[in-house]
Amino acid sequence: MAVTLAEVAAHAGVSPATVSRVLNGGYPVAGGTRTRVEQAVEDLGYIANGPARALAAATSDLVGVLVHDVADSFFGILAGSLQGALAPTGEGARRLAVVCNTEGAPETELAYLALLEGQRAGGVVLTGGAVEEPEHTSALTARLTRMAAAGAPVVLCGRPPLPLAPGLPVATVMFDDHGGAFRLAEHLLTLGHRRIAYVAGPPGRSTTRERLTGHREALRRHDPTLPETCAPLTVHAGFERSAGYDATRELLRRGAPFTAVAAANDTVAAGVVAALKEAGLRIPEDVSVAGFDDLPFCVDTAPALTTVRLPLREAGVLAAHLVTGRRALPPGGITTLPAELMVRGSTAPPPPEGSRP
Repeated sequence: MAVTLAEVAAHAGVSPATVSRVLNGGYPVAGGTRTRVEQAVEDLGYIANGPARALAAATSDLVGVLVHDVADSFFGILAGSLQGALAPTGEGARRLAVVCNTEGAPETELAYLALLEGQRAGGVVLTGGAVEEPEHTSALTARLTRMAAAGAPVVLCGRPPLPLAPGLPVATVMFDDHGGAFRLAEHLLTLGHRRIAYVAGPPGRSTTRERLTGHREALRRHDPTLPETCAPLTVHAGFERSAGYDATRELLRRGAPFTAVAAANDTVAAGVVAALKEAGLRIPEDVSVAGFDDLPFCVDTAPALTTVRLPLREAGVLAAHLVTGRRALPPGGITTLPAELMVRGSTAPPPPEGSRP
């Protein structure tokens, strides 16, 4: 027979209301009292009735975390740090993180949000670049407006803000993708590169747009003619390693010379490196290669990958604090986290004219 909240209260020598406060978190309870209640819960094996609590409170302890691909280190790091911050070991409200893998499909994103709304989720965090289609943006805005108005905080992490009504519990945590791409291109230009290939992400994605715009702005600032010169060297591809490999083979097939390749992310850059080496080109002696995100494997490649570091773990913790109300919404609801250029061995000055194989 299931242990009741009243039995836990009697075992701990406190009122049922005090037990409820401890279990729900976010309420001031003396440390000794909290310890007695938590010990009583453990001794008796008490399990809270989640659906009943959700019905009573209009929301649950469940927080939905939408990612494009949990197998991708970018999303794995982000979701892992977020989940860890949602379940603190000390005093505070605990939440159950449910990670939903959307594969970047807008219809899947909306379907998961509908399921989370049906489960009365206590909050939702959407990670990764947004699909920039008016119809999807409108449907997404309507769904999140309804969830936020019902008391479920929403955090957009790594994507731009939506046109939501003011006053709703909605926060946006953005990365400086534009600035990071600008500084990366500037680094290559400073080294002397002028024929810079760019393997961009899929078109119609906010991340692709921001990074490509920053890249081109750096080229334009250095020489107004460079964006047009480098335009034939730009290829749109997916965010996977195979996409970087295939895009580089396409660049080589076109025959237009280049001395550097900037990739949409580090995973794509790994595919770029593989294709270049397969073609007999050395890195960085013949071609410099750079990525974006600074995933853990970047320092272990040979040579180590020049990239742009995004504070993924910090972003996950911040998103967790915002979705649980442990941190107040920033002014305007938007926080932009910095991007840091990490210069390593995969970039160097271009080879002298005519010396490349």
